[in-house]
Amino acid sequence: MPIRLVAFDLDDTLAPSKTAIDPRMGELLIALAERVQVAIISGGQLQQFRTQVVDRLPASDAVANIHLLPTCGTQYYRIAGGELQTVYAHPLTDDEKRRALTAVEEEARRLGLWESRTWGDILEDRGSQITFSALGQAAPVAEKSAWDPTGERKNTLRDAVAARLPDLEVRSGGSTSVDITRRGIDKAYGMRQLAEQTGIPLDDMLFVGDRLDEHGNDYPVLAMGVACHAVEGWEDTAAYLDGLIPTL
Repeated sequence: MPIRLVAFDLDDTLAPSKTAIDPRMGELLIALAERVQVAIISGGQLQQFRTQVVDRLPASDAVANIHLLPTCGTQYYRIAGGELQTVYAHPLTDDEKRRALTAVEEEARRLGLWESRTWGDILEDRGSQITFSALGQAAPVAEKSAWDPTGERKNTLRDAVAARLPDLEVRSGGSTSVDITRRGIDKAYGMRQLAEQTGIPLDDMLFVGDRLDEHGNDYPVLAMGVACHAVEGWEDTAAYLDGLIPTL
């Protein structure tokens, strides 16, 4: 089947964690958007999408073909006239936020994962998602990579928090993060919303991500049967797009 939409994870797929995309990646995304629909689905909040991607894209009418789904698909935006337009947003209730914040902090402290040396906020209310970042939102990439290279610490925390919040979705997020959203909302939900909004069947979509392992936050997309391509960093993604774009 022809590829009509290509969706990407953001951190460690299009750019190193919490950093802006390279100019080469910006050019590749626009070249891709000139041929097919392009989507980005990440646990990051909308402001990260702005600073990491939107503000770095070359000027082009093709930005109208780019779909942005922050906080694991709990929000959906399009770019029109240089502005971001909301398609939908599913915020957590005050009670859900309170219980999520309490559970993740208490379990992180109990497991010895509440670090004293951090860069920025450990806990963040993103409206439709609560995010725990062990070293803080602004931690250096090298520090984040070294904190939990196997993912064992993060997955242990995820399991402990999930047991306390059976009515919410608790996922292992980026290299040091755990994300909490409404039950049933993950990247697979975001892909289904893309199909509904664009009219493009899931069979005509491709997803590119670095966390397609069973415990990764990209795995729900693979599990739902969407064609996926695994990468290990933005350079790997760029090399893949160099070969893919001419075929579309």
